[in-house]
Amino acid sequence: MDEKRSWINATTLGDLIDMKADLHPDKEAIVFRDERHTYSDIARESAQISKSLLALGVEPGDRIGYFLGESVETVLIMLGAAKIGAICAPINSRFKPRELRQVIVHAGMKVVFTTASDAGTDFNELIQRTFPQIAESESSSLSLEDAPELQTVVVMDDIERPGTVNLTELDRLAQSVSDEEILFRQSGVRVRETAIIMYTSGTTAMPKGAMLSHEAFSRYGISLQERMLLNEDDKIWSALPMFHIGGVAFMLASIFVGGTYFHTGHFDPGVALAQIRDERCTVALPAFETIWLPIISHQDRSDNDLASLRTLMCVGVPERLREFQRATPDAPLLNACGQTEACAFLGLSELNDDPELRFTKGGFPMPGLEIEVHDPETEEALPFGSVGELWYRGPAMFDGYFRDQELNETVFDERGFFRTGDICEIDLDGRVTFISRLKDMLKVGGENVAAAEVEGYLLTHPAVAMAQVVAAPDERYVEVPAAYIQLNPGAEATEAEIIDFCRDEIATFRIPRYVRFVDDWPMSGTKIQKFALRERIAEELKDKGIKSAEKMSSSKD
Repeated sequence: MDEKRSWINATTLGDLIDMKADLHPDKEAIVFRDERHTYSDIARESAQISKSLLALGVEPGDRIGYFLGESVETVLIMLGAAKIGAICAPINSRFKPRELRQVIVHAGMKVVFTTASDAGTDFNELIQRTFPQIAESESSSLSLEDAPELQTVVVMDDIERPGTVNLTELDRLAQSVSDEEILFRQSGVRVRETAIIMYTSGTTAMPKGAMLSHEAFSRYGISLQERMLLNEDDKIWSALPMFHIGGVAFMLASIFVGGTYFHTGHFDPGVALAQIRDERCTVALPAFETIWLPIISHQDRSDNDLASLRTLMCVGVPERLREFQRATPDAPLLNACGQTEACAFLGLSELNDDPELRFTKGGFPMPGLEIEVHDPETEEALPFGSVGELWYRGPAMFDGYFRDQELNETVFDERGFFRTGDICEIDLDGRVTFISRLKDMLKVGGENVAAAEVEGYLLTHPAVAMAQVVAAPDERYVEVPAAYIQLNPGAEATEAEIIDFCRDEIATFRIPRYVRFVDDWPMSGTKIQKFALRERIAEELKDKGIKSAEKMSSSKD
């Protein structure tokens, strides 16, 4: 008779999935549309990824990326890397070559997993377009001038392509590594080590990689369990992408409590509605109205389709949250405020809160999180009941930005408090409510967009002398980018030309939906008054009766 492994309260992600596989071997852990995997499936298949990575020469601390659509492979790669002390760095599946290059090079990814086709996107082709040397390589062991740390691109199918490793070869490589070697490597992983680097937009032209430890995700799972009363019988649904902190953190929290995590795969509101109804999901974490509104307003929805839900979480303006609550009257709706750096949530409503408080406030800090509000100019601490810049610290937060010591020295104070750059209100009871951003950031349908990143790309257009990107109000996405541009002397360009210049090069959510040309800028001393530009575009759209920008395709006609 095989001896059972004894368990303590596991906090590394590798130990977490193995522990749950021991406790619930035949229970479903992850469901992506119709693809169903038990806890033992996930533990076994992630270990197979671990073996492949070791065979490819991956060492503890090496960065592993995935550039994939929504699939169980994202979970397996993440956990497979975690078991051997490697670090997973998910790549936004909407990225185009410019953004891909930035993240892959900055993270120093050693291995990148991709696929030839998923929901109509050829991810491998985008990788090849980003790094043309891959297709010219005579070996799958790469040596790229533009990405010197990238050694292997794995394409998750059986077709042979120059410069890549396919699934057949990956499985062959895995056979050279024993189960004992995986367990040995796994036993050396420490809870305070970085498990995942989540890339988020920065206020400069470069992305920022937030380093999140195994412990941070474990503690987040505990916090979410306490706040939402999650248990192993829960069927937890979300459509957040697996490159987003919410998608990753919610999935790991579901594993932590021993529940079943349901995901729609490529988002379709009709499919999502049917999944929640047919699977009898109990907890919904849509997070953003761009996900939840199309579901509750779907033409096929009946009054009983969401009856299995006991609670859900979504952010938005009070009017919209009240609308969502009316659609699910028996499932209390929780509001939140979040950040990648806080491992998803820094504040979340409580189930027994008065409904109006849940609609109008961001919620109480997550367990273990210390919060302060400071005067953004003097940095003096302010009492609760004040509005100012939010600072926080706690065990379920990031450990700093990867390869950016200068920035880390700026954003943390000597006590370890993180200066968020967000203006928030902390009421007398301690609830945190987001007000605005100090940083030059936009929030487009739940995606962070740094104005500087978009401006930097616009400046590569030969006709553009100066560019400023601001938020334009939008009913569908909350806000969208609007670009004010000054052309070089004698140069000509149209709004359509500027927008087409952005297609195929930057993600759709980053592309300006409005382009306006200027000769003079509103100035305050030597600085352009962006607030005046925001007011200008908001007033223009209001006067024209424009409430939402037209939907944009990801490629040129």
